[in-house]
Amino acid sequence: MSPLKNWTMGAAMLLALVGAVDAETTVSQSNDPTAAIGVDIESLLGQERAALGGLTASRLNDIVSPPERPADLGKVRIKYDRNWIASLPAPASSDEQLECLAQALYFEARGEGVKGQVAVAEVILNRVDSPRFPSTICGVVNQKNSRGCQFSFTCDGLPEKIGNPSAWETARKIAKLMIDGAPRQLTDGATYFHTPAVSPSWAKRFHRTAQIGRHIFYRRTLRTAMN
Repeated sequence: MSPLKNWTMGAAMLLALVGAVDAETTVSQSNDPTAAIGVDIESLLGQERAALGGLTASRLNDIVSPPERPADLGKVRIKYDRNWIASLPAPASSDEQLECLAQALYFEARGEGVKGQVAVAEVILNRVDSPRFPSTICGVVNQKNSRGCQFSFTCDGLPEKIGNPSAWETARKIAKLMIDGAPRQLTDGATYFHTPAVSPSWAKRFHRTAQIGRHIFYRRTLRTAMN
């Protein structure tokens, strides 16, 4: 399908979606649900066209054509099995982004099984893909805000010492697989997680997607290209 046709279909879907949301709001605010039947559809569509007209071409393209991610290509396979991971060759180079991901897996999830570590890797890579977070793995892992650090090991005051070489090698191999494009099929696009030992307030606002090992995973409720 041509890019123009993709854009046209995406714009039509966006108009329909926004129009439906506005119509639903009108119904919910009325004591008489049938009163919404007389909504001026032409006026409503005109408003949405005007809103779309104010967006730049590049922003429209971002909305209707989300970027294709390596994970979606399915070129790299993965087995959630320690023996299979152990059979893989060690990553040949010490890439900065790979090391950042491996550190996050080691310090945040080395006690988990392979699935648990892959799930945490999915969250980090999903954040890299999201405009809400830094655009690099190291940026995501080391992100800080007024409430603290996104990953506790980066600001707990303790030195990042590798005390378990075998677990470190496993983390590096998993990190390499995920960066190379292994499918992200465990957490349904999650960008947040926590352990059952805590109950953060933000968890009530997000959609729970999975519980894997000692972590519960979440994503924002509405998944759109504008999120």
